[in-house]
Amino acid sequence: MQNFTFVNPVKIVFGKGVISQLNALIDPKAKILLTYGGGSIKKNGIYKQVKAALKKRKVVEFGGIEPNPSYETCLKAIEFGRKNKVDFILAVGGGSVLDGSKLIAAGIPYKGKNIWDIVKSYGSIVKATIPMGTVLTLPATGSEMNAFGVISKLSTKEKLAFGNPLCFPKFSILDPQTTYSLDKKQLRNGIVDTFVHVAEQYATKDLNTPLQDRYAEAILKTLVDVAPAVISGKKNYDARANFMWCATQALNGTLACGVQQDWSTHGIGHEMTAFFGLAHAETLAIVLPAVWKYELKNKSAKLAKLAENVWGIKKGTKIQKANAAIKHTVKFFNSLGMPTLLKKYNITPNDCDVIVKRAAEKKWNISENQNIDSKALRKIFQMCK
Repeated sequence: MQNFTFVNPVKIVFGKGVISQLNALIDPKAKILLTYGGGSIKKNGIYKQVKAALKKRKVVEFGGIEPNPSYETCLKAIEFGRKNKVDFILAVGGGSVLDGSKLIAAGIPYKGKNIWDIVKSYGSIVKATIPMGTVLTLPATGSEMNAFGVISKLSTKEKLAFGNPLCFPKFSILDPQTTYSLDKKQLRNGIVDTFVHVAEQYATKDLNTPLQDRYAEAILKTLVDVAPAVISGKKNYDARANFMWCATQALNGTLACGVQQDWSTHGIGHEMTAFFGLAHAETLAIVLPAVWKYELKNKSAKLAKLAENVWGIKKGTKIQKANAAIKHTVKFFNSLGMPTLLKKYNITPNDCDVIVKRAAEKKWNISENQNIDSKALRKIFQMCK
């Protein structure tokens, strides 16, 4: 096990009707900037619940934060927040709204000339933030309980992650009932996103971390078990609650303690979203199986454990089990209605040469073994076709 430091200060308020507790969670003197996405919260009743909880508070609103939140939109929100002299941000939505709001929270007090420097520095230059809280409506990214965000710069087709301990939300409200209005595609994406978050921390080098491994396996098994009920569209509270809690636990730092992480699938996936506009989870479902195939020898020990402890495969050699783990993962994604090949989106490996070129320019050496460079990336895209 590697050395680690673990801190997570986020207060989680979980359960039915807990949006009503908002008022007590925010400083009474705060002027609140309410951020949200395309307006779905106004159709499904969540906006009404939030406004009712904050009916006696000073609130200004900024809507329109898009999926894969854009730097350009966040800039507008930062200027709006500065103009209105807000001192608390309440992000209501899924991971995109939460991620964008973290940049807004860091950008409002930022003294530099170029807000994009916050993202380019991966958050290292952040010295102050406006405090924020969240009301989660789409389980997927784990942003409600971590200090990270991912931002897309449309003008340059970049999608980069940033993080800083100052970007942790003060609290996050998780009411599984907020997921009832989500469509099948949104639910599918959330399940896949959560699965891959766990996989990128689990299917790496075996560093004798049995507790973390079993915790990861428990999240994966729970996802697999509840997925049919979640995807069915029925208002099954227990299934939605377990799904929501899995998504939060997948990326709140617990699984990362002492383990070797990968994140190559995410790095490649971010580039695919930037260039092709695919949803984040759609890119992950394409890339993860291909990365595993390319890294089969290096990952065989943990993939064999995945086969045994999540998919119930007990027979075969280590390599046979590792291959079976990949096949079962693909089958699971497909069962959710999630494609796992480029051709399903009318994209070819040759189309991905723009990403290979960028990887060469940036001198990529990613994955836990630092062995996925531009040449390896071209081979991985061939495996995705």
